[in-house]
Amino acid sequence: MIRQLTVSYVVLVAVAIAAFTVPVAWVLTDQLSDDAISAARREADTAALLLAGGDVPSQRALVALMDAYRRQTPGRLDAVTAPGRPAGSVPAAVDPGDESFTRALAGEQVVVEWGHQAGLGEEGFAVVVPARDARGEVVGAVRVSYPSAPLDRRQWQIWGFRGVLAVAVLLAAALLGLAFARRVTSPLRALDRMAGRLRDGDLAVRVEETGPPEVRTLARTLNTAAETIDGLVRSQRTFIANASHQLRTPLTALRLSLDNIADAARDPELREDVDQASAEVVRMSRLVNGLLALARAEGDVSAPERTSVGDIAAGRLDVWRAAADEKGVALELTGTPTWPDALITRGHLEQILDNLFANALEVSPAGGSIRVAAVRDGDRVTVTVADEGPGISPELRERAFDRFWRGDSRPGGSGLGLAIVRQLVEDDGGRIRLDAATGGGLRVIIEFRAVV
Repeated sequence: MIRQLTVSYVVLVAVAIAAFTVPVAWVLTDQLSDDAISAARREADTAALLLAGGDVPSQRALVALMDAYRRQTPGRLDAVTAPGRPAGSVPAAVDPGDESFTRALAGEQVVVEWGHQAGLGEEGFAVVVPARDARGEVVGAVRVSYPSAPLDRRQWQIWGFRGVLAVAVLLAAALLGLAFARRVTSPLRALDRMAGRLRDGDLAVRVEETGPPEVRTLARTLNTAAETIDGLVRSQRTFIANASHQLRTPLTALRLSLDNIADAARDPELREDVDQASAEVVRMSRLVNGLLALARAEGDVSAPERTSVGDIAAGRLDVWRAAADEKGVALELTGTPTWPDALITRGHLEQILDNLFANALEVSPAGGSIRVAAVRDGDRVTVTVADEGPGISPELRERAFDRFWRGDSRPGGSGLGLAIVRQLVEDDGGRIRLDAATGGGLRVIIEFRAVV
């Protein structure tokens, strides 16, 4: 927006300069040409009077004027007498038969021509006037030729000065426009920073209500919305904590009671029914724990922070290594020796890896392996967890993230593990997808934002 405002301001100034400066420059250049022709006309009229005098002093004065014109100006002054009139001491013209002389001798008042003038050797203009005696008869003609190079240089100076001035004004306008745009958009940038911190989970952020009335209204609305969201999140967290305690306690008590009944039961059929009921209680406990974990993931709006992916992955592998050794499954860290850091909310990566390791261990055969790797690609950090289980068909991979969906390979699962993982990943601005692992099995690919 700053760039657009600055460019708009500069364009407006450029249009104003073009509207006022260019016409003035055209007028000045035209006036310069007119002034040069007028000056040449006056000089030609003076020389014509001397030529029409016909006496010796007038001729001497004309010769002196022609010599001075030649020495002191880049132009040339020529004169011709009418046919049958004596030339006296007046030097002969370079081209007495020139058409401009012919027209002036025929009585045309003023002849102005532009082009390659005789005797100059370059482009210029010429003013030719007739010389008339006291009776009004044409006794000769005088031509003042002047090169256009001095006029061209002067015109270029006029245009160049205005061009340099226009560039200086545009640069000043750009600097002033940039400062003005920054000042105008400062409240908007503050709102953008607030929105970014809200996105990252900082619900305590507030913005100062400054700027134009519309911006102040928007800032007030965002502050109110942040307060409302903060209150709702606190209420949700309180509910999750209370529900966790209220649901787990009776389930634990029910399971203990069933275990006591099973220990005292002598009837095989009764014992089988009690064991089945205990299994259902265990499944219900897992389902409640999964729902509570998913609710916490949905309600967690903490800000992501710099996280060492390698350290956390190595730590979680150590925790799960005993369970993996019991099933005969190897846990491996692969990839580069130095793992990249990513922006992840505290505790999220541990929950993600725990869910993925639990799923992988359930489907991995004895002698198989679970491989974890991470690599940085531009502004993303990609973490992969691959197993050697039966995998998931391509048409069912997207459904694997649905709540309560269980594949054929995990009939006893709650169907919430991958749903929780996706919620945690997306909360941190990441992406997750499933793919076939090399040599069979399933590969979970997670992309996090890299630390800049």
